Amino acid sequence: MKYDIKKHAKTLELNTVLQMLSNETASDDARKNALEIIPDTQINTVKNNLAQTEAAYLLIAKFSAPSFGGISNIVSALSRAERGAVLTPIELLKIANVLRVIRTVKIWKSSAESQREIAIDYLFNALIPNKFLEDKITFCIKSEDEIADNASSTLCDIRRKITSKSAKIRENLDKIVRGQLSKYLQDAIVTQRDGRYVVPVKSEHKGEISGIVHDTSSSGSTLFIEPLSVVEVNNEIRVLKAKEADEIGRILLELSASCAEFAENIRQSYYSLVQLDLIFAKAKLAYKMGAIVPKINDKGFLYLKRARHPLINQKQVVPNTITLGGDYGTLIITGPNTGGKTVALKTAGLMCLMAMCGLMIPCDDNSEVAVFSKIFADIGDEQSIEQSLSTFSSHMVNIISILENCDSNSLVLFDELCAGTDPVEGAALAKSILITLSEKSVKVIATTHYPELKAYALDTQGVENASCEFDVATLKPTYNLIIGQPGRSNAFAISKRLGLKDDIIALANEQLTEDDLRFENVVASLEKARQTAEAERREISHLKSEILASKKRTEQAEYDLKLKQDKIIEQAREKATGIVESTRYKSSQLLNELEELKKQLNAQNAAENVGKARADYKSSLKSMEDTANPVVDNSAGEGLKKAPKINDIVILKSFNRDATVIKVEEKKKQIYVMSGSMKMWVDFDDCKLKKSNSPSTEMPKKRNINNVLSRAHRNVSGEIDIRGFATDEALLELDKYIDEAVLAGIGTITIIHGKGTGTLRKNVQAHLRSHRNIKNFRVGLFGEGENGVTIAEIAE
Repeated sequence: MKYDIKKHAKTLELNTVLQMLSNETASDDARKNALEIIPDTQINTVKNNLAQTEAAYLLIAKFSAPSFGGISNIVSALSRAERGAVLTPIELLKIANVLRVIRTVKIWKSSAESQREIAIDYLFNALIPNKFLEDKITFCIKSEDEIADNASSTLCDIRRKITSKSAKIRENLDKIVRGQLSKYLQDAIVTQRDGRYVVPVKSEHKGEISGIVHDTSSSGSTLFIEPLSVVEVNNEIRVLKAKEADEIGRILLELSASCAEFAENIRQSYYSLVQLDLIFAKAKLAYKMGAIVPKINDKGFLYLKRARHPLINQKQVVPNTITLGGDYGTLIITGPNTGGKTVALKTAGLMCLMAMCGLMIPCDDNSEVAVFSKIFADIGDEQSIEQSLSTFSSHMVNIISILENCDSNSLVLFDELCAGTDPVEGAALAKSILITLSEKSVKVIATTHYPELKAYALDTQGVENASCEFDVATLKPTYNLIIGQPGRSNAFAISKRLGLKDDIIALANEQLTEDDLRFENVVASLEKARQTAEAERREISHLKSEILASKKRTEQAEYDLKLKQDKIIEQAREKATGIVESTRYKSSQLLNELEELKKQLNAQNAAENVGKARADYKSSLKSMEDTANPVVDNSAGEGLKKAPKINDIVILKSFNRDATVIKVEEKKKQIYVMSGSMKMWVDFDDCKLKKSNSPSTEMPKKRNINNVLSRAHRNVSGEIDIRGFATDEALLELDKYIDEAVLAGIGTITIIHGKGTGTLRKNVQAHLRSHRNIKNFRVGLFGEGENGVTIAEIAE
């Protein structure tokens, strides 16, 4: 018997999966193609098909799926148009719909453009939009039965004339209907017969209205007469109708010719649309199944991680991991009936077939599928997932065919191998079949109840046992596949649980041979050991989960604590910034007042203004110092006891800075002094003679206020380095430094901002242009730092 892939694929229910796929398509041709998919046996083709499905899957994830709705097969219509035939309005509208979908899918792809080339780009590139033809068809044809008036100027003129003539006829007939002749009418209406306007006249008064009889009612009591007064106009309308039909024919012929002109592009674009429709249907089905793209090999290796049968409700299906082709090429599955053996068998075969069809499979990541040249399934004519109804003879026919057609690149699936006959002979036949297939390097998965096959798997290299778990306590299968351990029928345990007497069960035990008992005891021991190991694994997993949870809670607590610390630090920083800004603002006010005072000072009002301002200055300075660095004020000592000499150096107690005596008014007990660029009159009481009379522009290092060193009084350098600061921070530091330089009487300052990108230099110089205390500035010369520094002159 010749190998038939469709027969075995149907046995594994691939046809049902393909039916699910067809339901995801939008076009009839894609639906038909989905149902006709045949598993491919070429590994490169399979990889390419899966790459196309994966590309569509990823596009859907990012941009959702494009719409393929509204397309229908227009290949035949295009062929007729190429032969010169006139297409019907409905055929033309179908072509317009295909053109619309081509255009919208092309636009969708443009908006979903990816950085790298994907496997279906060639199909999108094959789409050639033709908006001109699409718009031309939709402009001319309103619906399947109506051509638009504006389809041509001639058609518009003809229809306008028809409307005018019809209105004229209705006007004449309305006169009859509403005039003296209305009494001869069966009904006061105007109707049509054979496209001509008529009125319904009572048969007994047919002579009262002259005209042509076009029809008679079924009872004969009414005659539909076209009055002579409208016959000529009706004839004109009939002529116009013929012209209208001719013009419509001409328009359809013109549109058909346009379609024929672009037929090849439209045809190829349509084929690409159908392929894309099918590929995106595969991707949509994958989303519904929770499927992945498996690794593909041609070595006969199968690794299905947590595979789920796609035809079982996804909420109820039990995932199972199935391995074949690595350490063993034959897998023998045993266990009680209805325990899930057949489901596992079908799942393995169906996953391979789906992948070979370019479908993603419902497994976990890192699963791997082999591309087999042939896949055989002997599950019986009536076999379903729930129950087997096959017979020994039907099985044997299939087995003979399999043995004749299989090769080293085949996968063979046996359900209840050689069942339905004498157990001894059946077991012997089954073992010999498995040995034969193993010698041919065929990959085999078989289900059985024969203990001889369990023993064969235990004793033979390359053959592995597997079992479907059964919960004796609940008498229900768990459907978990356990590879590496033979299954038990559990017939005695199930019977006892159901109420069979103990003496009968004991008698049954006596019927077992010593070898049978030994084998069952070994299996029972293995099962017990597995359950113990499984319990320990679960406990370890639980402890690991608790440790991870504890670690996560600890990390979260540390993170929350750090957030809290950062928040406290940020609040402190904001508070400190507020204090600094407040202090700088008050300092700026003080400097402004000093500038105003310097302008107002003269020999006549100096004492009065200085005396008035002194209290305000002292109060402001005291407030600023208390805010920025709280201290308690202390007297700086007694004032001048005698008049100083010209050029003597005095200390101004209000400002805690040196000043040079320029002029002395001994009677007023005032002196005119210069401190830096500032000149002013001060009282003897507000200054004291410096012990050393040598001139000095150095700012005092200390200002004693309760023996605490104030931050505002320190040596002021002739330069400031703001490299590494952000722009805002740099300008804040620069403003502070300029204020201190002004108070220190420094005439020229050097601002070191570095070269870098030049951004900080530009921002600094822009700031200096508008600064009230800067007279001018320049870029450093050679030896000064060049573009890395700015030299600024303090305004006097």
